[in-house]
Amino acid sequence: MRYAVVLFTSDRGITPRDAARAAEDNGFDTFYVPEHTHIPVKREAAHPGTGTAELPDDRYSRTLDPWVSLATAAAVTERIRLSTAVALPVESDPITLAKAIATLDHLSGGRVQLGVGFGWNTDELTDHHVPAGKRRTVLREYLEAMRALWTQEEAAYDGEFVSFGASWAYPKPVQAHVPVLVGAGGTDKTFDWICANADGWINTPREQDVTEQVLALRKKWAEAGRSGDPQIVFLGGKPDSDNIRKLEDIGVTECAFGMPDKEPAEVVGYLERLAGKLPR
Repeated sequence: MRYAVVLFTSDRGITPRDAARAAEDNGFDTFYVPEHTHIPVKREAAHPGTGTAELPDDRYSRTLDPWVSLATAAAVTERIRLSTAVALPVESDPITLAKAIATLDHLSGGRVQLGVGFGWNTDELTDHHVPAGKRRTVLREYLEAMRALWTQEEAAYDGEFVSFGASWAYPKPVQAHVPVLVGAGGTDKTFDWICANADGWINTPREQDVTEQVLALRKKWAEAGRSGDPQIVFLGGKPDSDNIRKLEDIGVTECAFGMPDKEPAEVVGYLERLAGKLPR
């Protein structure tokens, strides 16, 4: 089992740089940060946790840019993987975003992993000219276009939402394949999309008994003819040894734990205590 931490970044408390360094020092395998470009004040979209327009945390509107955050983390770490939980690629230009991710992977020595979401905040998507009913299609095209830019000498793409002619784009990522995980509710629709377009799943924090979902995803993965096993990140659990072993037995590959955005000394102490509770 791999272990990870998620920092809900904001302009308060510990910085992503210091948090990632402390996570690596304490043996964690992956460091995750989220993304929201902005939060429209007037919204029709309900938050999946509250069921209303009310947000459970003011950090949604204070979130730091994920790629700048991970770049600062890359500069002070050597081993820990750098990921998002989750990023919203459709809110960026795909050519520019591909360049940023490839550059981060190049400079970090191949440590980038991309956790993506479809975007629950459809009002936020609307401001980026993304039709809510087409958000899965837009994300698929973005990923396909970015993979073309990452892997082809002369990349081109022609889709409904992304289109560009033969182009040179460097640097290429160090990794031959940048892993993509989808953070979304564990439904058949989500799993079908993952099997067709991604490498694994990140559960939502409100899904704590994921046994049936993990088994369903693994079954769909095999039926789709995908090789190996999907990566599965369990988010939001507690450092309970029995539960972690159960998750490992059903096919979960990584457990991710939230970390506080407090002052550095408090966060370092938290990570030291958390690391000491995890079975190795």
